[in-house]
Amino acid sequence: MNSRTARFTRIQDSSKEDWALLLPHDIALAKQLASRVIDHLKLLDGDAGGYPVNRYIHSLQAATLALKDGRDEEYVVCALLHDIGDSLGSYNHADIAAAMLSPFLSEANLWMVQNHAILQGFNFFHHIGMDRNMRDALKDHPHYARTEEFVALYDNEAFDPARETLPLSQFEPMLHRFFAAPKHSLYKSVIDSAAPPTPTPGTP
Repeated sequence: MNSRTARFTRIQDSSKEDWALLLPHDIALAKQLASRVIDHLKLLDGDAGGYPVNRYIHSLQAATLALKDGRDEEYVVCALLHDIGDSLGSYNHADIAAAMLSPFLSEANLWMVQNHAILQGFNFFHHIGMDRNMRDALKDHPHYARTEEFVALYDNEAFDPARETLPLSQFEPMLHRFFAAPKHSLYKSVIDSAAPPTPTPGTP
């Protein structure tokens, strides 16, 4: 392992040489993102807390339903990871998931992940003293119908212990593809410039 370290103690004193040392490590760390996300998703595989299935099984069931419906990979990943924020964002889990996924998502899917909890709330908020119609404030948004459908078809349906649940291994290849290709990021130009060139068809 390279034992060299950058020479600065404040970022403002860093040099181009320092960043030539640091950037490869940062890029290597970014390339391992999918593996870290997979490990974090597995943290949901614990006590169900009284729910019919735990959050890990719920996530796998939602993704299984989306996959079986022929949804594209980005959508299936949203179904799989929509509740990944539960372990760290007890009060804003949808925001955590959306922030983590935002560099990789379309605007429509990002809005869907970020707001699914409010639309799911229609199904139970009235049982816990909250306003089930909170979602009405969002009804004019162009991605509302998409999110309503996501909740109805996948999020709401994925609490059945008897329902088909594909293993995480089924989704791991798509997670690696998904997290390898950010669509927008503060650092996208740096990431793109460091990526190996795309092979020309017909060349080894």
